[in-house]
Amino acid sequence: MTGERRLIGRIVRLQVQTAHLKCGDTPHRWYDPAPITVVPRLALDASGVQGQLVDGTILEDVHNGTHAISRFRGDNGVSIGFTSHYRAMRDRFDIHLADGIAGENILIASDVLHTVDSLAPNLVVETSQGPVRIEGITVAAPCVEFSKFCLGFANDQKPDRTVTEALQFLHNGMRGFYATAPTSGVIRTGNPVYKVTNP
Repeated sequence: MTGERRLIGRIVRLQVQTAHLKCGDTPHRWYDPAPITVVPRLALDASGVQGQLVDGTILEDVHNGTHAISRFRGDNGVSIGFTSHYRAMRDRFDIHLADGIAGENILIASDVLHTVDSLAPNLVVETSQGPVRIEGITVAAPCVEFSKFCLGFANDQKPDRTVTEALQFLHNGMRGFYATAPTSGVIRTGNPVYKVTNP
């Protein structure tokens, strides 16, 4: 792959959301991380991601376009988070915000906070089979339900001013980012991730 490359970090966790993470009915909806499943490999393509278990089992992410209850919008097939962002969220909220609990597919080790500008226009995951391109990076806007979860609200507790403040803190990429994979490939934990400019 041509272009200038800068190492962003290495993948430390891969996971899929096998079902919706928001439960209940408005205004008493809540966030439940139970459907998040860690996987050793992740297959990416234009329709989204699929987790691959060691025994060959395939787990479709709920944002994959082929999932039975898909949340795929065309621009959110892949989601990305950073360990540095989790440290900031734990500093703001509490230790219950373990790495990966926001539900991103790819968690990358990093010592700095990232924005769309610091990641765009493209990322590439370097694998033993070749590069896997990730593009169209956008902010994964936080939701009220996850904000309540961060604050330790009860499931039926109504939002208040502190939820609004939490939403503001979690925006601009703190919660994570969405992207797409224009070509297919399989990534694993340990793979390095680069920002690519001038491709």
